Order: sequence, then C-alpha cells, then structure tokens
Amino acid sequence: ERERESRGGGKERTEKAKRRRKQRGKGEGILERPGLRAMGESGESVSIDMETIPFGGKERVVETSRGPVSVFVCGDPEKPAMITYPDVALNYMSCFQGLFFCPDADSLLLQNFCIYHITAPGHELGAGTIPPDVPSLTVDDLADQVAEVLDFFEIKQVICLGALAGAYILTLFAMKYRERAVGLILVSPLCRVPSWTEWLYNKVMLSLLYFYGMCGVLKQFLLLRYFSQEVQCGIEGTKSDTIQACRRLLDDRQSSNVIRFLKAINRRCDITEGLKELQCKTLIFVGESSPFYPDAIHMNETMDSKSTVLVEVLKISS
Repeated sequence: ERERESRGGGKERTEKAKRRRKQRGKGEGILERPGLRAMGESGESVSIDMETIPFGGKERVVETSRGPVSVFVCGDPEKPAMITYPDVALNYMSCFQGLFFCPDADSLLLQNFCIYHITAPGHELGAGTIPPDVPSLTVDDLADQVAEVLDFFEIKQVICLGALAGAYILTLFAMKYRERAVGLILVSPLCRVPSWTEWLYNKVMLSLLYFYGMCGVLKQFLLLRYFSQEVQCGIEGTKSDTIQACRRLLDDRQSSNVIRFLKAINRRCDITEGLKELQCKTLIFVGESSPFYPDAIHMNETMDSKSTVLVEVLKISS
C-alpha cells in the first residue's frame, strides 16, 4: 500500500512539475514538436507539447529568391527584433536550447524582444530532403536570404545572435547590410578561411555524410565541434543529458541537406577586411577549448575596440 502511495505521490509531483514548466513566464519559451525531447529545469529529459506555442509564436516558411527558409517567430512583433542562426546540422532548438530554457534569460529575452529563429535550408525539424536539382547556396546567398526574411516581416533593424557557422552568416549579413544590423552576439564565430585542419576535418565529415549518412562516427565528430570533453563525459564519466538530447536531434537531420550547408561553410572567404569597417556593437563569446578560439581572438583584435567585447569562457568548447 505504501508503495502504491509512493508511486501515486511521485506521479502527482511529476504532474505538478509539468504544470509549473507550462505556466512559467505565462508560457514563454521555445517549444519542440511532438516526439522530440528537451532539457527541463531540473536537467531531466522532458517531452514538450508543440501545440502550445508561446506568445502566439509559430513556424513560418518564407519564400525567398534563393528558396524557402523556415523561421520560428516567438514574441511580440511590436518589440525590437532579434534573429538567431544556428551552426551546421543544428536548428534553433538544438543550438540555443540552453539559453532559451534558462528561466531568467528566457523571460528577459521574450519580455524585450521578438525573436526570429532562422534555420538553414533543410535544417528545420522534420525537414525532407532538398531535391538534388535545387542549386546549393553559398554563404553570400545565405546572408542575402536573411535580408529577404527581414523584408518579409517588414523588419528594418535587428540584433543578431549566431553560433559558429551561423555567426559567420550573420556577420556577413551585417557587413552587407550595415544599416540593418544594430548589434551582433557571436558564439565561437568564424571569420577566416578554414585552416588545413578544419578543411580536412570538414572533408571527412562530408565523406561520412555522403556514404553513411548521419552515422555514429559523424555524430561524434559534430559533438566534438559543439562541446568540450568535460561536457561530453559528464561529471561522473557518463554521457550527459545534453549530449544525449543533441544526439537524438541530430538523427532528425537529412544528410544531403547538411552536406549543402557544410560545403558552403567550407568554401567561405576571409572577411577580415570587412570586419574593420563594422560599426555595430559586437559581443563575442568563445570557450577556451573551442576549435575556433583563434578566429574569435582574431575577430576581436580586428574590430573596433570601442564597439567590441570579448568574453572567454573557461573549460568549455564552442
């Protein structure tokens, strides 16, 4: 009997916890589609109902001259706009869930901004394979596509938040459309051509994607790009919930779509000269063990010191 009561009490506590998460910030937050899972406040993996969209937020497919792009809009459109762009093989959920599931940051961002999560073509949740006859986009095409998204939503100026490859795309956008970017928040940004190490690393990943798809070895390569060894191993040597959640989200990716984005990034140009002329406020975050640490330092040293701040974070990767 006590065992039944214990199970019943545990179920009741679980239901209360779910209600608290649902009610937090009046439903504010970024939610996943059914069947996927995200990190909860306590660190456990929890299912989230995509039918309950905060602030009337929803996913829009914007048709641009360079093809359709998925944009998840969250917040009050009357407030200042912030756009996000994730790294290769990620979408807004898998890339920024740590930020947007943090109660304080979540509440602060959604109270002050309308957030437009732009996803690289074919990287949205549940995306199908992009037809092979559709031309692959360059990094310049992707930056121009961002501008067309802003035109669609009639947005004149934005703050940009990008990670790794996404940081490069948004920096390039800010260079090409200076009057539209009022601020940059960049996480482990890229700004130079790939080093020989990165170029070879990307070539190996492209080969794995082509021949084996989103296989276990490839996912490990990507995890090394995203996370430090400490995060991957967890506190007691076990795989952390964050890593496990990321692995599951990577399973949703179509390998041919990832190939397109990775090829574009592997063919990127050096934008050092353009950085010298950027005047918008820029905040750069980089982990001390990030493979792109040298690029972040170079970017900080190149840009105007009056408008650029570098934050180095210890014991983490990208």
